[in-house]
Amino acid sequence: MTRSLEAALNGAGNIVELLRNQQTGPNVYPGVPAEYTNWRDEQWGWQNTAVLFNQSYHMVDLEVSGPDAFAMLEYLGINSFKGFTVDKAKQFIPVTPEGYVIGDVILFYLAENTFNLVGRAPVIEWVEFHAATGNWNVKVERDERTAMRSDGKRKNYRFQVQGPNAFKIMERATGAEVPQLKFFNMTTLKIAGKDVRALRHGMAGQPGYELFGPWEDYAAVHAALVAAGKEFGMRLVGGRAYSSNTLESAWIPSPLPAYYTGEGSRAFREWISENSYGYKASIGGSFVSERIEDYYLTPWDLGYGPFVKFDHDFVGRDALERMSGNAHRQKVTLALDTEDVLRAISSNFQKGDRAKFFEFPSAVYSMHPYDAVLADGKHAGVSTWIGYSSNEGKMLTLAMLQPEYAAPGTRVSLLWGEPNGGTRKLTVEPHVQTEIKATVSPAPYSEVARDAYADSWRTRQTA
Repeated sequence: MTRSLEAALNGAGNIVELLRNQQTGPNVYPGVPAEYTNWRDEQWGWQNTAVLFNQSYHMVDLEVSGPDAFAMLEYLGINSFKGFTVDKAKQFIPVTPEGYVIGDVILFYLAENTFNLVGRAPVIEWVEFHAATGNWNVKVERDERTAMRSDGKRKNYRFQVQGPNAFKIMERATGAEVPQLKFFNMTTLKIAGKDVRALRHGMAGQPGYELFGPWEDYAAVHAALVAAGKEFGMRLVGGRAYSSNTLESAWIPSPLPAYYTGEGSRAFREWISENSYGYKASIGGSFVSERIEDYYLTPWDLGYGPFVKFDHDFVGRDALERMSGNAHRQKVTLALDTEDVLRAISSNFQKGDRAKFFEFPSAVYSMHPYDAVLADGKHAGVSTWIGYSSNEGKMLTLAMLQPEYAAPGTRVSLLWGEPNGGTRKLTVEPHVQTEIKATVSPAPYSEVARDAYADSWRTRQTA
C-alpha cells in the first residue's frame, strides 16, 4: 500500500539527508534530441536569429474548469487577478500558509470558467489538492508530462518561436501580419490551416510567441514553423541548450516546494502519496543545513516581490504581510572568474583530488541545486542554477544574496562541490570542494533581456 507523503517523511528521518541523497538527477527534457546542430549554435540562435523551443514533452498541464475556477485560483495565488480576463496569461505563484513558495507555473485564461496551468508538478499537485478537498465547484484534468506516460501523446503540443526574427517567421508561417499583442496576451492564429492559440511571450530577452493546440495538429504546425524559419536562420533547440536559456533571462526554475514541514501544509502531505514530486525530489550542492526550512524561499528571494498583492484573500497572505517589511535577499547573477573555473576544470585532468565536474552547458546535477555563496568567509547567500552561456562567454549562476552583498560589482565566492567527497546521488562522483571567485552582476545578465522584458521579475534589478 502506498504511504502518504507525511508518513513517508516521518519514516525517513532527517528530510535534508533524504533529499540530498535521492537518486534522482536533474530534470530532463524528453522528446527532442540533445542537440540539433550543437548547443553553442543553438544558444547563439536565440540572441541573433531565432529559435524554436519544443516544450511539448517536459511540463505538466492541468486544466481547471467550473463556476469556482477563477475564485479558487485567485485564492491560491499571491498575484492580483484584477483585470485578468479571457485571452490573458500570468506567472502564477502559490505559497504555503507560512508564506514560502510552492513553485511557479504559467496560468492561461482560455475561456470563461476554463484555465490551464503549465509547468512543474509541485504547483499542479497543490492545486489538485485544493480542488479535491476544498468547497469549490471545479473540475481538474491533468495531462502528465511525457516522461511519466507510456503512450507518448499529450493533449496539446507547445512550441515557442523566440528571437530577433521571431515576428518575421510568424508572418511567414501565418501568411499574414501578426498582431502586436501586449506581453502575456493571447490570440488565435492560422498555421498550416490549423487554429493555433498564440501567447505573446519572451525568453532570453527576445520577442516571440508561445503556440499551442491539439496534439493531432502537432506535425502540421511544427513542419510549417520549421519551413518558415529556414529563410531567417531559425535554429531548433535541443535538450542540452534548453535548460541554459534561463541563465541569461534570470528565471530561477528550481525552488524547492516548501511543504515538507509546517502545520499549514500537513493536510496536503497527508493527502498526497509518496509517489509524488516531493518525495522523489533531490537537493544538491555545497549549502547544507540540518533544517529543511533553510531551503525554503520567499517570493522576494526569487524576484517575485512585485507580484505580491494584498488586494485579495489568499493562502499565505497573513505570513507575507508580516514578511513584507523585512529586508529580503536579492536575486542576482554571479559571473564566475574564468581562471578559477578553468582551475577547477583542469583538476579533472589528473589523478588524485578533483573538483566537481562541470557539465556543459548546464552544470546542474540535481533537481534542486543549492550552492553556498561566501563573502570574506561568511555566508552571503545561495546559488540555485549554474551553467555556461556561449553568448556571454561566461560560466554564470543565478543566486539570492543578502542585501549587503547584492550590489553589482561586489566580489564573492561560490563554494563548488559537496562536502565530505559528495553525496550518494548517481550524478555525483568523488570530489573535493573548491571556492570559485565571482562578481555580482545584474539579473538578467543579458543586457538585451534587461532592456526588453516588460516590468516584471525579469527586468533590471538594482541593490
